[in-house]
Amino acid sequence: MSLWQRIKYFLALKTGGSSGNKKSGAPNDGENELDREIAAVYSVLVELLGPEKLIIQAGKMDALKYIRSGRRGERVLALVRILEENPTIDKIPTDKEIPAILVELSECIAAKQARRSVEDEIERKLNEKLEKEHEEYVKDMRLAILKEEKPELESPHDKKKREQLEKLDGIRLTQSVMELLRPKSLAEIVGQERAVKSLLAKLSSPYPQHLLLYGPPGVGKTTAARLVLEAAKQKELSPFAKDAPFVETDGTTLRWDPRDMTNPLLGSVHDPIYQGAQKNLADSGVPEPKPGLVTDAHGGVLFIDEIGEMDEMLQNKLLKVLEDKRAFFESAYYDPTDPRTPPYIKKLFEEGAPADFVLIGATTRDARHINPALRSRCAEIYFEPLIPAHLEEIVVNASKKLGVVLEDGVKELIAEYTIEGRKAINILADAYSLALTVREGQTPVCVTKDDVLEVAQVSRLSQFVTKKATDEALVGRIFGLGVAGFVGSVIEIEAVAFPAREKGAGKVRFNDTAGSMAKDSVFNAASALRQTIGEDLGDYDIHINVIGGGNIDGPSAGTAILAAITSAVTGRRIKQNIAVTGEISAGGLVRPVGGVTEKAYGARQAGITTLVIPKENEKDIPAGHLGLDIHPVATAAEAFDVIFA
Repeated sequence: MSLWQRIKYFLALKTGGSSGNKKSGAPNDGENELDREIAAVYSVLVELLGPEKLIIQAGKMDALKYIRSGRRGERVLALVRILEENPTIDKIPTDKEIPAILVELSECIAAKQARRSVEDEIERKLNEKLEKEHEEYVKDMRLAILKEEKPELESPHDKKKREQLEKLDGIRLTQSVMELLRPKSLAEIVGQERAVKSLLAKLSSPYPQHLLLYGPPGVGKTTAARLVLEAAKQKELSPFAKDAPFVETDGTTLRWDPRDMTNPLLGSVHDPIYQGAQKNLADSGVPEPKPGLVTDAHGGVLFIDEIGEMDEMLQNKLLKVLEDKRAFFESAYYDPTDPRTPPYIKKLFEEGAPADFVLIGATTRDARHINPALRSRCAEIYFEPLIPAHLEEIVVNASKKLGVVLEDGVKELIAEYTIEGRKAINILADAYSLALTVREGQTPVCVTKDDVLEVAQVSRLSQFVTKKATDEALVGRIFGLGVAGFVGSVIEIEAVAFPAREKGAGKVRFNDTAGSMAKDSVFNAASALRQTIGEDLGDYDIHINVIGGGNIDGPSAGTAILAAITSAVTGRRIKQNIAVTGEISAGGLVRPVGGVTEKAYGARQAGITTLVIPKENEKDIPAGHLGLDIHPVATAAEAFDVIFA
């Protein structure tokens, strides 16, 4: 049924039939028919828009006064303004024009009704979809809440794996012996009083410094760093909070990736495509920055053991963080205008991660393995090698913690097999375990020298230091001093001299393994010999030997070589409780050398009582250091006064 047919049908219902109660052909039938058609259009419009909306629309179109008008033309004008939504239409149609206008209005109403039907259908489908999504959302929320309140059910396989893990967690052997015997206070760190004092002073200041700790392994560098932070927290002027972190890592495990895809020290960025950022970030194409250890250490200490093993480029990057006190991130995937980027990621990219900490680096390498720019920003502290007395004290302290009794001579014997405190403790722990097995049930357990010797044999240990000094005096034999890896050692040098078969045709033989610089020292000694005692080395066949075939890396054995040659040529005897270090010049001057402190420890371990050093090294070592009688000399003649018996 068309809209016009509906209007006719509606009109018929209103009037009781097509002809009504009036006779057909009455004079006013046309006029009444026209009024009924206009009323029918209004009725359909009310049905389409609703009474309230129709009144509102009429008010907007300034048509209310025409709707109630007694003139049919004005009522039709109101319909035109409402349907065409144009309040400026002011032409009032005549009775002849009204039928055609009503037809047009009927078509307009039909179009609006069709559009409304489509809109109603779309609205219905939209409401159905929204309702469905709402139900799914509510369902997901309920599941999430249930997961939070009640763990997800396990499969039998998962349950078995979990029970196995819980069973393993319940197994405990014991704590590590190294953990048990590790010093718990600064007072327990033996032989490093000066280093610990300096370390504590630099870390307890209101302006703590970055530090580099040098020294041989096993002398307490790491332990001292841990304990010093705890001590510094108690100081009134210390900037460290009570909960300041101590983050520890190892330079040998830190590897620099030139693409910056992985960097546990400084932090890295996980790209959303290749590196597996969080799912919600990867789905949005947002990179994920992950702060590193420098941020974990913020407000505390970052300790890098074996910092000398770090890649030089990584050291440079660490230097930049030390200067900025922040670690910055970069990524080609980061878009600062992307509204999907979480605020914390935007903050990390634009401001960087905080990294205000004190760096403490420890190394067993020498300073040349550390970036010079990094060194210039750090205070440097050298930990000293341990002498037998220190090792004996460490062994005694460890035996008290283990609750064992030491047979006479055990601590001295252990000290002969190592120069490291950690190794001394390991030897004691091994001997303790052996004693428990051999003398089961004995209380308290007694560790004997035989236990230590058996451990040394099984572990293929050799005595690190043997006492070389004696009270006698010998011709052509002297103790020089060397240093390697912060550890000093005694070098035995011997020389023999025979008159040459032809005057001025003498030969000098020197073992090649001693090194080229040691050979240069021999030539310098030849000139100094003639300068000091007037003898020409060309008149003798000289054989100089470094016992053990050791390499002398540097000219520091020059004075000792000159003394050995002089003794061999003149027959003067050399004291065997003296060690000598110093470069010799062609004119017989004793020049300064490095590593004097470490060389003093090497001399002390070998039982040396007197040390001859260059005059210019006098300030490098305190008088009476380690109980040694130290003689600074400027010339070979001064050295001879001390060396020869």
